Amino acid sequence: MIYKVYFQNDQKRNPKREDTHSLYVEADTEVEARAQVEAHTEHNIEFIEAIEGNSLAYEQQNPNYKVTEFGE
Repeated sequence: MIYKVYFQNDQKRNPKREDTHSLYVEADTEVEARAQVEAHTEHNIEFIEAIEGNSLAYEQQNPNYKVTEFGE
């Protein structure tokens, strides 16, 4: 399943909507998606949502759509 992870680049500042970024991760569960991002980045995760079906098709139309793969 593909998860869209909303995050802030900095864990030390309060989140601001204007600074929210997102990335896409393939994982079996939301917990696994969170673990991947936390293990490989310093991002402050705000929210994680599963995307599938029409939502996934819509996201894939964005030229910036790319599933992030973390090296082990």
